[in-house]
Amino acid sequence: MSIIPSFFGNRRSSVFDPFSLDVWDPFKDFPLSSPSGLSNETSALVNTRVDWKETPEAHVFKADLPGIKKEEVKVEVEDDRVLQITGERKVEKEDKNDTWHRVERSSGKFTRRFRLPENAKMDQVKAAMENGVLTITVPKEEAKKPDVKSVQISG
Repeated sequence: MSIIPSFFGNRRSSVFDPFSLDVWDPFKDFPLSSPSGLSNETSALVNTRVDWKETPEAHVFKADLPGIKKEEVKVEVEDDRVLQITGERKVEKEDKNDTWHRVERSSGKFTRRFRLPENAKMDQVKAAMENGVLTITVPKEEAKKPDVKSVQISG
């Protein structure tokens, strides 16, 4: 049984679960005004995990996006070497006859931005989605070898 009053409808179980990590957030539905309009996107933003590794040939980003179709994700490259991943996880439609026992999956819009280094080839970025994992590959320019000149020593 929940200690918190039933502000959340029938979404919580009526059975006490001592191992539950449900924590009541008093500000969850509090309308905060944000200049960027990201106030409603916080939970999905936090749950979008991205790995970034650098190989000798490329920068590789992997984002876990389970349950999201590739049509619902947008990958953009901005002029100032910024890679942006945006998308939206839709809320599941509720049926009045359903009784929810637990709601843990986040929904809403998400945005992740990464500033890429100087050696990134911004015009050759590739993205692929497989089994809920978005993989973005940004090739790197070859490292320029320093031009070494031999200087004659006089005297």
